[in-house]
Amino acid sequence: MTTHREGIFVEGLWVDKTPMPDSIPQVAEVGLTSAPLESMAFHFATYCKPFSEDFMLCKNSTQDPEKCLKEGRRVTRCALDLINKLKANCEDEWKKHWECLDSKNHHLWQCRTEERSFNDCVFKKLGITKTIPETPEGQTPIHLKENPFMK
Repeated sequence: MTTHREGIFVEGLWVDKTPMPDSIPQVAEVGLTSAPLESMAFHFATYCKPFSEDFMLCKNSTQDPEKCLKEGRRVTRCALDLINKLKANCEDEWKKHWECLDSKNHHLWQCRTEERSFNDCVFKKLGITKTIPETPEGQTPIHLKENPFMK
């Protein structure tokens, strides 16, 4: 009996190999894992809002996903643009924040210190403010509270 078995890797099993139509502009994949994406999510929502809204309007108006490929590509290009700007301007702060999220099971509340420095950098260098949708008016957002607590 063997104690070692070679792994079986099926490359491209869940990847659609069908080429995109020529009418759809080519764009690279984002290529980030969940922690960096979660770290930048609120900034992405602010920075790419017009493209995301166009995509969602298109998606909600049709049942054919192919009709919204151009809008989806615009969202991806916007995300890539933001990622490049974050890497160029706030790479250290961003990395500290997403590494904290990665090691703390994506619990945002455990990474508030790193989040503050990341948000400050993004605001100072890119002018993007983190806003949490549907925060009640007059209430301090959770990421800005000095001593947040849960009830």
